[in-house]
Amino acid sequence: MGVVIPLEENKNKQASIQPLVDLTKPGMERVNQLILSKAGSDVQMIPEVANHLISSGGKRLRPMLTLASAALFGYQGDGDVKLSTSVEFMHTATLLHDDVVDESDLRRGKSTARMIWGNQASVLVGDYLLGQAFRMMVEVGSLEALDVLSAAASVIAEGEVLQLSVAKNMETTEDDYLSVIRAKTAALFAAAAEVGPIVAGADKAGRNALKSYGMNLGLAFQLVDDALDYGGKAVDLGKNVGDDFREGKITLPVILAYRRGTQEERAFWREAIEQGHNDDARLEKALGLITKYGALNETIARALHYGTIARDALAPLPETEWKSALMDVIDFCIARVN
Repeated sequence: MGVVIPLEENKNKQASIQPLVDLTKPGMERVNQLILSKAGSDVQMIPEVANHLISSGGKRLRPMLTLASAALFGYQGDGDVKLSTSVEFMHTATLLHDDVVDESDLRRGKSTARMIWGNQASVLVGDYLLGQAFRMMVEVGSLEALDVLSAAASVIAEGEVLQLSVAKNMETTEDDYLSVIRAKTAALFAAAAEVGPIVAGADKAGRNALKSYGMNLGLAFQLVDDALDYGGKAVDLGKNVGDDFREGKITLPVILAYRRGTQEERAFWREAIEQGHNDDARLEKALGLITKYGALNETIARALHYGTIARDALAPLPETEWKSALMDVIDFCIARVN
């Protein structure tokens, strides 16, 4: 199940994050060691739940962004490793919480922690990881970095509540949707990229450049994710195709198809999303309507727009292998739809 999303812009370019992976390998080895150390506890269930998700095969893009953004400004020290680990723990905590809120069964192709240990354990272990993240931020000793990451934690929580308030409401606007993904996803990308230049002692211009890069990269990343839920494959998604549809999530492909549809088609969307009539047959119909109104290509077009803003944010910075690798990440995030 799924549809092909043609993207002329990317057809001749093989996008990859391998340059970033290679450059950050020494730092990420230290991050991974710190992750295992800080996820430990005498309470047996804590490392069991944490390691279930931590070891489930995510690319760890966000901590790599922190390492790369610090290196971009010549940082030498271990503060970037602690901040990168903090960023990854914040991300992991939000995933644990998200799966409870969304009642998700799969995460990266594996049963979610809540399906194995229950909702209570998932929420509490997420809280533990957040606590460990803030302890490491304090150890770094940068009040500015602590301010950026703690503000991001608040914004992410606000995004979760905002998503709840618009869930299963077909009158949700594109602006509402963008507010949700800006808070839930892009805020952590922005913080992950901004704390690198902060700890490296970069000037305000450098710090703002990486913050803008991270924010717009995060928006592009989530737009592509939401398109993939209707146009991808389960093996690539790490979850079932159409999970957003079944959970009644209001994402941009749905918003566009609903707005552009006939009165009868809008009635279908209200029954499917608001009333939970979302079996496989209705999913097929939803896919057909999304294709009919070009909603996936429009969603990807939005992602390309934010990717361009991210690219422009880095443009004034000196040409280095770190900058080049960060540019490649933009293409990689968007090209996942091919």
